[in-house]
Amino acid sequence: MRTIFDRSILVSMIVGLFFVAACAKRPVATVSQAPAPAPAPAPAPPPAAAPAPPPAAAAPTPPPAPRPAPKEYRPDDALKPINFAFDSATIRPADTKILDASAAWLVRNGEYLLLIEGHCDERGTDEYNLALGDRRSRSAMNYLVAHGVKSDRITIVSFGEQRPLCRESNEACWAKNRRDMFLIKER
Repeated sequence: MRTIFDRSILVSMIVGLFFVAACAKRPVATVSQAPAPAPAPAPAPPPAAAPAPPPAAAAPTPPPAPRPAPKEYRPDDALKPINFAFDSATIRPADTKILDASAAWLVRNGEYLLLIEGHCDERGTDEYNLALGDRRSRSAMNYLVAHGVKSDRITIVSFGEQRPLCRESNEACWAKNRRDMFLIKER
């Protein structure tokens, strides 16, 4: 019995030593009581020099020039709108003359960027009319590019039925809303 008791004590001591050894001990920080070092002597001031003459009055800097307002697209009388038949993005023969004049003006005036807005009448869903307005503006863009206008000067956008010229619900009004508008701005 004594051996079992001795072995139990021995195992308990080993386990206890294991726990004691496994515990991390932090070093105790001590505060030094040494006196603080004396401050270094201040450097002697430089010998007095003759006072410097006051600086010459500098010319006031002019206020920065106001930045020009961003250039916005605007209509121009040289670029007339074109109209489309119901549910169509095909350029009508009468409108080719308008686009020919617009292309000639744009080729002569290369300093302008062009925005083509595609519009529709109120009939049809919003999604359909946005897609139709896009096809109409692309149709006009392709015509102008084929007639010498560089494509990197042209931006297209579709407004679908969102910006009508006429708000009545009749064929005469709808015909006015089925259009491409041409706007310019300087580069």
